[in-house]
Amino acid sequence: MQVFRGFNHPGIAPATALTIGNFDGVHRGHQAMLALLKSEASHRGLPATVLTFEPHPRDYFSQVLQRPELAPRRIATLRDKLGELQRCGIDQVVVLRFDAALAALSPQGFIEQVLNQGLGARYVLVGDDFRFGAKRLGDYATLDAAGQRDGFDVARMMSYEVHGLRVSSSAVREALASGDMARTERLLGRPYAISGRVVHGLKLGRELSASRPGAGDGFRTLNLRFTHPKPAAQGIFVVRTWGLGEAPLDGVASLGSRPTVDDSGRVLLEVHCLEWPQTLQAQLGPKEAYGKLVRVELLHKLRDEAHFDSLSALTQAIACDVAQARAWLAAHAAVRRQTTRDRI
Repeated sequence: MQVFRGFNHPGIAPATALTIGNFDGVHRGHQAMLALLKSEASHRGLPATVLTFEPHPRDYFSQVLQRPELAPRRIATLRDKLGELQRCGIDQVVVLRFDAALAALSPQGFIEQVLNQGLGARYVLVGDDFRFGAKRLGDYATLDAAGQRDGFDVARMMSYEVHGLRVSSSAVREALASGDMARTERLLGRPYAISGRVVHGLKLGRELSASRPGAGDGFRTLNLRFTHPKPAAQGIFVVRTWGLGEAPLDGVASLGSRPTVDDSGRVLLEVHCLEWPQTLQAQLGPKEAYGKLVRVELLHKLRDEAHFDSLSALTQAIACDVAQARAWLAAHAAVRRQTTRDRI
């Protein structure tokens, strides 16, 4: 899959089958739309192309209006969004910067400059609630009329439902906000996950170990940055980490701003692996994990973030989280074994 920042690149195909949207989370509704786009693109001999925006338009307007509450909580980083689009078989993605110039484009200006001149659209697929152009004045009827005039096909996909529930990014955000990871997985069609490269943290693991006699390595963590200040999920989770060896590593993780130890507001995913196998230790010690690209699946929420008065209190809370994570994983494994026996 090719990724372009803007459409003024010689590598972009001169004619495209296109869909447009933010695609935050790339949920099952998005996946159904992308599958239809791929089919239509194949019939026309065109590359399946996604036009998306960064920052999210609502992020932009929240800053302009100085109303941060208008910015949506972000489900996925741009890295994860692009990864899921690639998994869906998209040929090329154009990431368009949403700024004042784009926000001021009239619907007709958007059609002329972006769809016709920029992307050579021959087929355009949109959702049933699609709006575009300054003040969101453009809609499906506007786009369809332009297609008839300019010679590109326009199609609309209606809402996608799972068990009577409309699948949308808003529904995914609501599930994550409530800590309902099972419902989130049903909406996404996969476990909710965050990926990124392991970065250096505050090195608090040694201090936590010192306040917990007999702890060995204590609560050393793998740290991943979440690049948006408002993640859709926050709290303490049971997790599974992929990318450090052939098998995934179970663990417990904190996703948020770490109110006890950091007042910067920076969002970090801190993962404490419950076991660090000897075979992996020989190949890749904890220090050598820095820079590795890993994917962390958030399986179950244990609790919300909390502020503790001391590192000792934080250590006790983490120890409790670890115990609860082990108990949940054991119970979950028992359920899987019983389900397997029932099927046999």
